[in-house]
Parts: sequence; structure tokens; C-alpha cells
Amino acid sequence: MIADDVIKAQLGRTLEGTDFPDLGAKYEGKVRDCYSRDGRRIIVVSDRISAFDVVLGTIPFKGQILNQMAEYWFSATAHLVPNHVLDVPDPTVMVATECTLLPVEFVMRSYLTGVTTTSIWYHYERGARTFCGHALPDGMRKNQRLARAILTPSTKAEKGAHDESVSREHILAGGVLTAREFDEAAAMCARLFTFGQEMAARRGLILVDTKYEVGRRPDGTLCFIDEIHTPDSSRYWYADDYQSRFDRHEEPRGLDKEYVRRTLADAGYRGDGPPPALSPEVRCEAARRYIALFELVTGRAFVPDTEEPVARIRRNLKI
Repeated sequence: MIADDVIKAQLGRTLEGTDFPDLGAKYEGKVRDCYSRDGRRIIVVSDRISAFDVVLGTIPFKGQILNQMAEYWFSATAHLVPNHVLDVPDPTVMVATECTLLPVEFVMRSYLTGVTTTSIWYHYERGARTFCGHALPDGMRKNQRLARAILTPSTKAEKGAHDESVSREHILAGGVLTAREFDEAAAMCARLFTFGQEMAARRGLILVDTKYEVGRRPDGTLCFIDEIHTPDSSRYWYADDYQSRFDRHEEPRGLDKEYVRRTLADAGYRGDGPPPALSPEVRCEAARRYIALFELVTGRAFVPDTEEPVARIRRNLKI
């Protein structure tokens, strides 16, 4: 773990956004700034953090951690499923094949948990016993393991709007995807999620749930894009005390951005209206958790780059 003074010093040097017109047409997501040109997509992972589908501010070193963790997982799973990675020329930049995004988030879940309005627990707590086409038994508690991992797709909302959890039947009926497209992507997601859970268990972690983005390459094949199994796309809990904390009706110990969600939810914010400002203490604690998860999952020490990020990116990408 890096020293606290390094994290605090980075509060004023976070990468909030980019403007690199020489890289091509720009699309700005909640966290990533993407540039497209000549069949390639250059993905700059900013330090922005989002929760409840709202950008909340920045977290020191977050972009570096996400980009390098995504690189780790894409490399570790290349034998199982295809991905879009071509090169990683900078701590926060990934160069990838330009793909056509499937307009669905593929969310895999193994536990009855969550705090957002799209979470399975939110719906269950309010009486729902079917979620995205999956029947759920009565008598379950928050954070309880499901009988099996399930796929709960989500629509892709426009920036500033909220995603919606839906069923396979809803997606097919709306013509969003064909049955063949959906089932092929679903099988890839199940394979990847199983592998991720096995890898996490070896590190003393539980991969609770995750969301995947799937794209179609120019040759027509499907592949995973953006990121996999990072703290932004996935929920991790410590395995060693999960059961004892569950038995005591306590929240599991987590190492992901759920900490930020819970901090805001405890303050009464769940995505409606302008978000409250994140305090320096919350931003630094979130950074510590991102770093700890990176090191625990990858087995590598996180080496922070404290250089001013825009100048560094320009130099590494020669723009």
C-alpha cells in the first residue's frame, strides 16, 4: 500500500477529463473518454467516479488502477473469451479494436445485494419475487447467496439517465438483440464470471456480481470491451468473515466502490438531483480501497505515476 501522503498529494492532480482532438472523434462516458479513428478506439480512463448513474467527482489514481486491472484481467482471460485490447501505452490509456457496442449491459449476480434502484435487493425488499425473469424464493435476506449465478441484463441509458434491469424476453421482444446474439453473449459472460469467481476465491475474495460490456468486431465476432472485473464494474467481498458477518446481520467487508455508494446512501442520496460533494477523506479512503483491491486481486504492487496526467498522456501517445 502506498503512503497516505502520496494519495493526499494526488487530490489536486487527478485526471478529470481530456481534450485530444488529434486522436479522433470523442465520446465521453461517465468514466472513460473514448477517441475513435482508423478502426481503433483509444480509451482514456479518467479518475472520475460514478454511482447511481451520476458522476460524483474524482478519486486519486483511480484511472491508473482501473486501466491496469482491466489489462490484467483481459490478459488472464484471453484463452477463454475474446477481447478488444491492442496496446496499453500509458498507465491510463488502452488502445483497442473499434467495436460496435451491444446496447445491453450483461450483469452477472451471485448474491442478493445492492443499494441502487436497479439492484436485485432493492426489488426483492419491495416484494418482487421475480427479477429479470428469474424466480426468487421467499424468506431470503440481504447479502444472501443465490442458489446459482444469474444473468440480469440492463438497458443502456443515455448519459444522465438511469439504466433499467430487464429480462431476456423483454430484450428480444423489443428487438434490441436477436436470440442468437443474446445467448452467445450470455454464454460468454457465464464462462468469464465463473473464471473470475475462481480467481477471486484463490485470493480470499468473493466476486459478488459484475457487469460486462460486449461489442461486435468488424469481422462480426463478439468480444468483451472496456473493462472486466474492476472495482467499477464488480463488487468484491472478503471471504474469510462473510458468513460470520452475515449471521450477525452485518454488512460484508468490501473492497470496491460500494463504499462510496453506501456513504452517499447513508447521507440520503440515491441518484436524484445534484450529488453531494465527496469530502477529501472519502476520496482518499476510496483510493486506498481501489489500491488494496488491485494488489490483492493481481498479486502485484501498485506503482503510482504522480506526473501531471495530461502532459504524460500527450508524451506517451505522441500527440
